[in-house]
Amino acid sequence: MSHHPAMWKQPSAHSSFNDYATFPLAQTQRHSAISHGATQHTQQPLVTGTSVLGIKFDKGVMIAADNLASYGSLARFRDIQRLHPLGKHTLLGVAGDMSDYQWLKKELDALLRQEEALSLTDSHPSLSPSNIYDLLANLFYGRRSKMNPVWNAVLVGGWDKNKKESFLAFIDLLGTTYTAPTLATGFGAHLAQPLLREAFEAKAGVDGKGPLLTQEEGEKLIDDCMKVLFYRDARSINKYQVAIITEEGITISDSKSAPTEWSFAEGLRGYGAQTQ
Repeated sequence: MSHHPAMWKQPSAHSSFNDYATFPLAQTQRHSAISHGATQHTQQPLVTGTSVLGIKFDKGVMIAADNLASYGSLARFRDIQRLHPLGKHTLLGVAGDMSDYQWLKKELDALLRQEEALSLTDSHPSLSPSNIYDLLANLFYGRRSKMNPVWNAVLVGGWDKNKKESFLAFIDLLGTTYTAPTLATGFGAHLAQPLLREAFEAKAGVDGKGPLLTQEEGEKLIDDCMKVLFYRDARSINKYQVAIITEEGITISDSKSAPTEWSFAEGLRGYGAQTQ
């Protein structure tokens, strides 16, 4: 029997509560197992971001993501920037768990600071977009192999100063990696990717050897795709940012909205004044 003051007039330790009546006994044992037993990992993401879109244009790469982080089905955080610059010519667009995204930013920023310090003391070259892509590919696959995945899908976009060309690649929590001139995560892979690919191939050809979209054409295409995602993806909002990465550097736009039209809903059965 416990004589701790917190236990006065409380259920005994033999009941379903612990000595301090703060948690049910089973839950206390579970906390103890987490603290002192086998290592436990996050089983599912909680606060999540949705689609990220990317496309190459004639002078670089364009990546877009909305500003929403959802808590389940609740549109909880509406001013989250999911586009993160890494140095002067590389940018990360992140979907998935926002806490893992925050951890990823912290780790990568620390790495870049180390690389910058080394470059001041010798001729150490700066990390290119493909270097960061290789690093993340190994990190994501390594964490997946330990049954502790990084719950994100990311697009890495940038400008390679050595090769004088743009770079765009995809990595997900399973360590799946590939590059392509148009990419998307989440529902964007189903809803926006066909639009991106169609517009890209219409100008550059199926083999991609023709002229690429101009910056103006790319921005209009991204706006149209973000509008479609707002219409169709329940975890998105009509507030997004577009990052443009060129040889000159990175530019991230202020949050903006695409013009939308909802009057068609009045003609649908079950909406508006229509009853038959």
